[in-house]
Amino acid sequence: MSQIRIALISVAIAGTVAAGMALAPTASIAQPTGQSMKDKARSTTEDASKWTQKQWDAAKAKWAKQKDKWNSCNKQAADKKLSGRDSWSFIYTCMTS
Repeated sequence: MSQIRIALISVAIAGTVAAGMALAPTASIAQPTGQSMKDKARSTTEDASKWTQKQWDAAKAKWAKQKDKWNSCNKQAADKKLSGRDSWSFIYTCMTS
């Protein structure tokens, strides 16, 4: 009976500690209030190599409207022999700078 009681008390203590940690307030990082939507979008999409094909296609469609810059960025990527997702990061940086 003593071993069962010890086991139950141990489980109760562990559950209480786990619940306390789960409910404890967490520190949050405050965003500057003056940050524009463009800056927020840029910070969440800086690594274009991790984009999905759908995200890349949407960006490509938008950027292709800027024909001169789009062609220049693609030529630079080709000159550097970048392909696939490696070129995505380069073209993203080129188009957003």
